[in-house]
Amino acid sequence: MASIRGRRDNGMLFLDFRYRDVRCREQTALTDTAANRKRLQKVLDRIEADIAAGTFDYRRFFPGSKNAARFDVVTAEAVGVSQAAGLVALSPALSAPTTPLFKDFAKTWYQEKEVEWRRSYKSTVLAVLDGHLILRFGEKEVGQITKADVLAYRAELGKATAKGKATNLSPARINKMLNPLRQILNEAADRFDFRTPFDNVKQLKTKRTDVDPFTLVEVKQILDTVRPDFRHYFTVRFFTGMRTGEVDGLQWKYVDFDNRLILVRETIVGGEEEYTKTDGSQRDIQMSQIVFEALKAQFDATGKLSKFVFCNRLGQALDHKNVTNRMWYPLLRHLGLKKRRPYQCRHTAATLWLASGEAPEWIARQLGHTTTEMLFRVYSRYVPNLTRRDGSAFERLITQTLADKAQPVMQIPTCPADRKEYSHE
Repeated sequence: MASIRGRRDNGMLFLDFRYRDVRCREQTALTDTAANRKRLQKVLDRIEADIAAGTFDYRRFFPGSKNAARFDVVTAEAVGVSQAAGLVALSPALSAPTTPLFKDFAKTWYQEKEVEWRRSYKSTVLAVLDGHLILRFGEKEVGQITKADVLAYRAELGKATAKGKATNLSPARINKMLNPLRQILNEAADRFDFRTPFDNVKQLKTKRTDVDPFTLVEVKQILDTVRPDFRHYFTVRFFTGMRTGEVDGLQWKYVDFDNRLILVRETIVGGEEEYTKTDGSQRDIQMSQIVFEALKAQFDATGKLSKFVFCNRLGQALDHKNVTNRMWYPLLRHLGLKKRRPYQCRHTAATLWLASGEAPEWIARQLGHTTTEMLFRVYSRYVPNLTRRDGSAFERLITQTLADKAQPVMQIPTCPADRKEYSHE
């Protein structure tokens, strides 16, 4: 929608409108007063009327604008109309204020923001910028990128296929690719005083991903069959609820055998040690007996070889992709089990704790959640399947109590005196 706006730096008015799917902003020589706004509103009304009628001549109103070259040629009437409105009093450089190219501002934005991010997230953002966004928007000014441009790009992503797959990009993946673009253009709009093209552009709805934990019988199958050098690794994963990066990056200095605690202080992502996912992820996990024994045995195997609890033959941290593709998935196929990511070991720990009746607050702390909200939202539906605590105990209690007529729940007075005492008189 067309509007009249004032610049923050000099107080001058400018027009903001769309023509041929291009957002146009034209500076005037008028100060921001009520009279000048009223004067410009008449001009803006004429512009919108001409655009609607298909007779709009850009140079008739803005002969000195660099945008005019995109549209029509100058007419003899142009100068008179624009001068009357005070639209050409400024030099061409000032009459059409510019904004940085997307590729330049994106670089500035990244340099300012990277101090806030983990190394893994920096790599993710750079991959999206260099591999997608700059290729698409790099040569356009940030102020010239329109909502139509954003929606068109999103539509293209929706038709693209995922790398190495025949399926289209998921809504979650598209959202992740658009998030840096959203942040860059929102920041540019704030700095250069234009309306962000992401106004009312919502993220795509994503399907809720259900967890798919293993049963205790399946856990036993896996631990009984897995390669001996990985049995302790998966024992720890199944019975501590540690995330992949946390268990792969676990170091002996964080294993407290005396107090039977695993101190989660670091994680490993992309082969590099980093701070945990969140502050809440910093936690002390209590070792069960089976975990204690597994770590004791693991210490005999790698305690003097590496600082990492679980490592390869060179003493380096495990490569989770290598473990997943070369050992985990073949093991599941061998056992005839449904293909599931190793991360389901974490979900398995949560559901087993719930099934055994552990306090939800304790379980949340073990998992690194600050509240029990996620615990109940994600895992509670698995408890009845694992423990048969499906409300039947409550049903039996109610049925038995209501059916027991030998002991009435409430004594009702029957003598006349009692009736008078409990009357409403």
